[in-house]
Amino acid sequence: MVIVGIDAHTRVHTAAAIDEHGRVLGMLEVGAKPSELDRLARWVASFDGERLVAVEGAKGFGLALTRRLLEQSEAVVDVAAHLTAQGRKASRRRGKDDEGDAITIARIALREPDLPRLRPEHLDADLKLLVDARDQVVTEATRVRNRLHALLLSLAPGYRDATGSLATKRALTVAKRLVLKARAVEPVRAKLALGAIARLHALDREAKELEHEIATALDSRQATHLLGIRGVGTIVAAKILGETRGVDRFTSQAAFAAHTGTAPLPASSGQTTRHRLNRGGNRQLNRALFTIALVQTRCDPTAQAYLERKRSEGKTPAEARRCLKRHLANVIYKAMLADAHTLADHEIDIAA
Repeated sequence: MVIVGIDAHTRVHTAAAIDEHGRVLGMLEVGAKPSELDRLARWVASFDGERLVAVEGAKGFGLALTRRLLEQSEAVVDVAAHLTAQGRKASRRRGKDDEGDAITIARIALREPDLPRLRPEHLDADLKLLVDARDQVVTEATRVRNRLHALLLSLAPGYRDATGSLATKRALTVAKRLVLKARAVEPVRAKLALGAIARLHALDREAKELEHEIATALDSRQATHLLGIRGVGTIVAAKILGETRGVDRFTSQAAFAAHTGTAPLPASSGQTTRHRLNRGGNRQLNRALFTIALVQTRCDPTAQAYLERKRSEGKTPAEARRCLKRHLANVIYKAMLADAHTLADHEIDIAA
């Protein structure tokens, strides 16, 4: 068996091929242009027998290359950057270079046979891109709103009595009226405030357009089981699906929980058996689970009873909430599996 490790960057990709004993069979460095990626794909295909390609950043800098490799039916796995860093420290090579990293990536794939194989649907980033874009718009709107607040404090002291929060169209309309009244006294501040108000209207329209696109993309995935969970709305469901990119790549509920950072880490020694908080994992998924847990804590009797039971076992409120998030990771995993099976059955019906 030949394992090819690829260290992908913005301008160059470095590949190293090893055999089943970890011995280096060859090295190749190519550019990031399409013709260069084709050359690398042909080089991989030149090795006879069973092949496995391990790419660091297969969904990042190595995305275009990974797509080419999957098109020619190569078996491809994604190697996380932290695994490469750990492997680099354990190797006998001193310092860091791309050739050494490519060899390390290949040897990681050799000793980790359970790394999930990638499929074309795992590279589908549409939902993630839409949700990330919407998050950026919301963040930008918060910045502009804070700037407008600072300007209004001088232009119209006590403006909040008339506008309330600056998060609605009505509030911005009232704020604009107050700014126009003060424009003769503070022309520069008024100009900046009017620009901020116009910017907030534009950001609101952009956010609504993105939310409509997210809802449309979510409909095509038939996420009925996921959306049926209390606390899971359109945006949260899209974030979960966008970050997961195919629930079938997780072999179990525990694997998914570890990916979300909700599974506690063992920290036992000797006669002491304990676990500690996991601060790793996908923090966007962790945030989505926190949102769901927060909603269920407020309005779901089942979740409230679960928290009370954990409190009665001697856990602190924070520990009980973490247990709820871990439980919700299982619920989300099962719902995504059910939706994946429903979608697969639907596609079979259409094909028939």
